[in-house]
Amino acid sequence: MTASVRVRFAPSPTGALHVGGARTAIYNWAFARRTGGTFILRIDDTDPNRSTAENTAQIIRSLRWLGLDWDEGPEVGGPFGPYFQTQRADFYRAALEQLKAAGRVYPCFCPAVELQAKRALAQVQGGTRGYDRTCRRLDPTVVASRLAAGEPHAWRLAVPEDQEDIVVQDAIRGETAFPASAMDDYVLVRADGTPTYNFATVVDDSEMHITHVIRGDDHLSNTPRQILVYEALGRPVPVFAHLPMIWGPDGRKLSKRHGATSVEAFREEGYLPEALLNYLALLGWSLDGETTIVLAETLKSQFSLDRIAKSPAVFDHEKLLWMNGYYIRGLEPSELAERMLPFLEREGLTAARQYETHPQWFVALATLVAERIRRLSEAAQWVGFLFTEQVTMDPLAADTVLARPGTRKVLDQVKQTLATLEEWTSAEIERSLRALPETVGLKPRLFFQIVRVAVTGSTVSLPLFESLAMLDRRVVLARLEAALAYAKG
Repeated sequence: MTASVRVRFAPSPTGALHVGGARTAIYNWAFARRTGGTFILRIDDTDPNRSTAENTAQIIRSLRWLGLDWDEGPEVGGPFGPYFQTQRADFYRAALEQLKAAGRVYPCFCPAVELQAKRALAQVQGGTRGYDRTCRRLDPTVVASRLAAGEPHAWRLAVPEDQEDIVVQDAIRGETAFPASAMDDYVLVRADGTPTYNFATVVDDSEMHITHVIRGDDHLSNTPRQILVYEALGRPVPVFAHLPMIWGPDGRKLSKRHGATSVEAFREEGYLPEALLNYLALLGWSLDGETTIVLAETLKSQFSLDRIAKSPAVFDHEKLLWMNGYYIRGLEPSELAERMLPFLEREGLTAARQYETHPQWFVALATLVAERIRRLSEAAQWVGFLFTEQVTMDPLAADTVLARPGTRKVLDQVKQTLATLEEWTSAEIERSLRALPETVGLKPRLFFQIVRVAVTGSTVSLPLFESLAMLDRRVVLARLEAALAYAKG
C-alpha cells in the first residue's frame, strides 16, 4: 500500500451511531493509518426528515470518544469539501450535466402512481419489477417539447443495451457477479432535483478520490449500480470491501432487542472507549486468531483487509463486559478516579467530598473499586455508603445479622475500641479489631459480618478495614450506635 490510499466513513445522521457503523469507521480509520493514507469523515445528510444537527453532533462526539481522528471532514476541513452532502448540490448538478451531454441519462416523465401500478402488475404476472424504459423510447422531439413545457421528470441512467454482467472484485468476499438483466434504468436524480443515494455517493467518492470503499455488506446490492455510474462518468472504480453483518446471539441482525446498540448508550452504561474500540475491532477481524487485547496503536500498525472474516460476527455482551473490566483494572487509580466521577455525580454521590479538595481520597476509593466493577456505572452501588452520614440499611441484612444473639456485645466492643484508637488508618483499625472476635466468643466471619452490616448497610461491600478508614471516625461511631439501637429493639 502507498500513501495514495483514501477512505471515508459516511454516516447518515438519522439517529445515534450504531456499533455496526462504529466498527465500519474503526476499520476505515485503521486501514488509513496502517497504509499511511487519508481518513475522511463525510456526513450523508440527504434525508431531510430524519437528518438533524443533533444527530450529527452525536456521531462526531461518539467517534471522538472512541479515539478516532479524521484527516478531512467536519471540524477539520480539507481540500475536497464541503463534507456535508446537503452542501454539495453543485457537484451533483455538474455530474448530471456531464451525463446528459454524453447521452448516458434520459428524462422520465412517468408519474409515481403509474410506476407503482406497473410494479404491482409485474409482481402478479411474474415479470421484471424494474422500470420498463417507456420514456427511453420516446421521440427526441417529444422529449424536448415536454422538457420545454416544464413537465415534472426524473433522470434515469441509460444502462447500455449490451451491458454484460457486472463483476465485483471484493477485497473481502472475493468475486461476486450480478446479472445485467437485473440492472434496470434506475433513477439518479428525482423529480424534485435531489440525487439518489447511488448517484450522490458515486459523485462524492469520485470527487474526493476515494480509493477504497469499506462498508457493511448490506450495501453489496448497491455496488453494481454504483459501478455503472462510475463507468458512465468515466471515473475510476474504487476497491470495494464489504464487511460482514453483526448479529445478536439469536442469529438475527443486532438491534435494540439485544440490549444497547449505540456507542452513546455504551458510553452512558460505563464502558471505556478503549475497551469498546478493541471489542468492535475484533467483531470480524483478528490480529492472529488468538490475541484478544488489541490496543489502538496495534490496530494502526497491524490492521489489514485480508484478515476480515466473511461470516457474520456475533455480538457477545458478556465478553464485552469482561474486556471492559480488564481495561478498568489496567487504569492507574488516579485515572480511574477521574473516569468514575461523572457516574458518581450522576447518582449525587460527590457532594460530601469534592474531588478537587480530596483527590487522594478518590484515588484510594478507585483502588478499592477496580477489582469489583466491570462498568463505571457499577461503582455507585459499591461506594454509596461512603458519601452519606447515615447508612441506608438493607432490611434483610439487618434482620438476619443484627438480630443475632450477641450482636449488642459485638457492637459495644467495636465502638469502644474504635473510639479510643490513636491512629485512624486501615492498618490500625484492622490490628485493633482482629483481637476482638475471640473476646466476645464469635468466629471472625460472623463477628466482622455484624460490623460490616452496621457500617455499610450490607453483607457485601468493599474491604471492611479500608472502608472504615475512609469514613470519618465520627460517622463510623454514629453508625455503630444506630445499629446498637436497632439490635436492642
